[in-house]
Amino acid sequence: MSNELWRHGALELAGMIAGRQVSSREVIEAHLARIDEVNPRLNAVVRRLDAEALAAADAADQAVAAGAPLGPLHGVPMTVKENIDLAGTPTSNSVVAFAEAIASADAPTVERMRGAGAIPIGRTNLPDFGLRIFTESSLHGTTDNPWKAGLTAGGSSGGEGAALASGMSPIGLGNDIGGSLRNPAHCCGIASIKPSTGVVPHAMVIPPEESGIVSQLMAVQGVMARRVADVRAGFQVVAGPHLRDPQALPVVLGDVQPGRRLRVAVLPDPPGGSTHPGVAAAIRGAGDALAATGADVVEAAPSSYEEAVELWGAMLVEEVRIQAPLLQMVMGADAYRFLEFAMQRNPAVEPAVAAAAFASRQRIERVWHRFLTDFDVLLSPVWTQPAQPHGADVASYDAAMATFEFMRPVVPPNLLGLPAAVVPVGFADGVPVGAQIVAKRFSDLATLSVAQLLEDAFGVITPIDPRP
Repeated sequence: MSNELWRHGALELAGMIAGRQVSSREVIEAHLARIDEVNPRLNAVVRRLDAEALAAADAADQAVAAGAPLGPLHGVPMTVKENIDLAGTPTSNSVVAFAEAIASADAPTVERMRGAGAIPIGRTNLPDFGLRIFTESSLHGTTDNPWKAGLTAGGSSGGEGAALASGMSPIGLGNDIGGSLRNPAHCCGIASIKPSTGVVPHAMVIPPEESGIVSQLMAVQGVMARRVADVRAGFQVVAGPHLRDPQALPVVLGDVQPGRRLRVAVLPDPPGGSTHPGVAAAIRGAGDALAATGADVVEAAPSSYEEAVELWGAMLVEEVRIQAPLLQMVMGADAYRFLEFAMQRNPAVEPAVAAAAFASRQRIERVWHRFLTDFDVLLSPVWTQPAQPHGADVASYDAAMATFEFMRPVVPPNLLGLPAAVVPVGFADGVPVGAQIVAKRFSDLATLSVAQLLEDAFGVITPIDPRP
């Protein structure tokens, strides 16, 4: 059985370890062997932690034998994106200049996952500074899609997405400022959540420790896994106030109310661009599946949908523009080319115009809050296209603009700090289609409850052996 342990989910493995059906060492060894088997094809795990992981597994097994209290993820392997501090390893941000930037302490999310018993076994790939949605790194190279060679695994948490989908890890940590937890879930056929801003703490010891105001509003840390229940368990482990993050809030997270009919707005073809017919069909099918559970499902969108998409780009690119001279010094050519295209798309504005953007954001936030009070969730695509070929975002200016078009559904939740879960609900062109479930701020658990309904309807489609 041990050579098949990589097929199990995180909570399932934790139960097997606690029940002494299998040892943590066996579980860790099985996942390390799986990395040996499939990582050469995918390039998802860029640093292995074999010795440390096996030592931690032995300690976990001793705790089980001693009858010690066990955390919800006791003895379970996890992977960590390489822009999150993990003590004793580089927080490289996937650039050569930071290849040996060794973190002296764990990030709060890593600390909490370890506290719940999880064991880091590897670090995963991302694009340079996480500023593309295709995982192509100037330090580590390109991460491939497990479903079809030559396609992106998404980004920027693409290494995590590919590792999870191929069985190298049952649960992992990533982050998100423009879909980075959700894009790989769509491309690789897994589940994830972008939490509400302020729910999951963030802190770093590797510079820059501080971020700009736009990043403070939009960027979040989160959990990825193959199963929604594992995402929920990991999310509940990492959420909550932390001494190192003054912006992490003590909030009560909303969930679906038992016994009340669910109200769902479905948006299979989001405004502002085209949608692949297979993607639209998958989202309509997801809406039908929710209707079959008794939900009230109607096609609807917030009136400020397109404005939210455009404002996300304008605000984020203006912050990137300030950092551009430093970024150009350390980023790879393709990575910086994408930023150049983005800055060309959104020319520099006067300070008064930039300041007015924050007022516009609050107005849009009110519109979405009212909409997500009328509806429990908004169901939409993640991308309006299936996974694209490597390099498609930087082939030309027009290609970059097409990228901004197809990623448009993921960015309003970043602009507005809203929670958004993703779960696979079908296929287009032979690769997965993820459904995005958005709710009003701090209704994070509601997004996961709806995601669970969809997983119950469509099933878990990973792990898979990498396909040609």
